Amino acid sequence: MTMRRSVPLIPTIIVILAVLVMIALGMWQLERRHEKEAMLALAAANPARPAVAFPALPPVPPEILFRPSSVHCLRVVGWQAEAGRARDGSMGYRHIAQCATGAEGPGVLVALGVGQRPDERPRWNGGQVAGWISEEPDHRALLTRIGGHALPLRPMLIAREAPAGLKPLAPPSVQDVPNNHLAYAVQWFFFAAVAVAIYLLALRRRNKPPADSP
Repeated sequence: MTMRRSVPLIPTIIVILAVLVMIALGMWQLERRHEKEAMLALAAANPARPAVAFPALPPVPPEILFRPSSVHCLRVVGWQAEAGRARDGSMGYRHIAQCATGAEGPGVLVALGVGQRPDERPRWNGGQVAGWISEEPDHRALLTRIGGHALPLRPMLIAREAPAGLKPLAPPSVQDVPNNHLAYAVQWFFFAAVAVAIYLLALRRRNKPPADSP
């Protein structure tokens, strides 16, 4: 007697919906890639344009990314160190001051310069700083970035000159801004293909006729 092979309805619908969502996310990332390319083309010319007011809140609009600006750091409330490149091409640790700008408000981040030790504290307590508008280092989780659910990066000023003990930072460049949307799209398409393959294997195993009993 032959056994009729069947496909479970509810699991199949769930897998189909999941695969369609992953494909849609991949297509969305391809669209984002073109938007990012247009943004980078605009930002490439921004350092030579006139200065603008520093944005108080994220996200940083493409129209002002890398534009000259200035901020007044009332006082430094914290420091962080990230890998960075100095104006002379040498590598080190980029020291970023977390500044208060008033009694209330979001404050401001200022990348001051490059040092050789991540634990050193620059001899700088605040003041007026001129430089270029950029964004804070991106430490958002990969999956939130791929899915487009990550919070926007906060504005950060890249200081034009460095305080004593630090090297001036390299001016901002579009080469430093990753455009990973194509890779994210490929990942979503890959996830969709893997999901289909796993489900097909599961169906094959489920519908495999039992071995004949001796």
